Amino acid sequence: MKVTVIVPAYNERNRISAVLDAIKQAELVDEIVVVSDGSTDGTYELAASDPDVKAIQLETNRGKGCAMRAGAESTDADIILFLDADLIGMDGDKVDAIIEPVLEDQADMAIGIFHAGRGITDLAQFVAPYISGQRAMNRELFLSIPRVEAARSGVETAITKYFRAHGLRVRRVSLSGCSHYMKEEKLGLFKGFAWRLKMYMDISKIILDGREYKR
Repeated sequence: MKVTVIVPAYNERNRISAVLDAIKQAELVDEIVVVSDGSTDGTYELAASDPDVKAIQLETNRGKGCAMRAGAESTDADIILFLDADLIGMDGDKVDAIIEPVLEDQADMAIGIFHAGRGITDLAQFVAPYISGQRAMNRELFLSIPRVEAARSGVETAITKYFRAHGLRVRRVSLSGCSHYMKEEKLGLFKGFAWRLKMYMDISKIILDGREYKR
């Protein structure tokens, strides 16, 4: 079965190389796709310069859900793994560990959960694991999820809601020593906090949406 890793990215030029290096160390990955979601800092150009990467540029910032769907539609892979572009401590073994439960038909989706990395991100994912961006699943299954493009930063919550509605199997995979950069670190305190509030609003909209996420 073909496995593709999709990395949605918005202005992550200074951080994405570490994630791409980790993916290249994995044994189960056949293809790497980076979707630059309207980046203006050279993220797309950096990805496009790598011969091991298929780079896609969205002309405007359309949100994470749109970037994820664009990546899924660009490949014919059987299994896709989404990874955030700003991960810290990721390596090839961890990449393979998220893929394996789906590849071996032990789960319909595997979610990587930070553990023993940075306290604040560990706590956030312990309390709300459904917000993790590290997810492997069948590509066709992902493409069947309705309204994923409109979910923006709430896309992971929308995916979780869909899987729960269908009674699908979900496996959590511990990512020891893994974390990511906080928005406040990347954007500054005020811009980062404003972005975080928007993210929580996007997530709340998905949680409070009374419509069922069914086919």
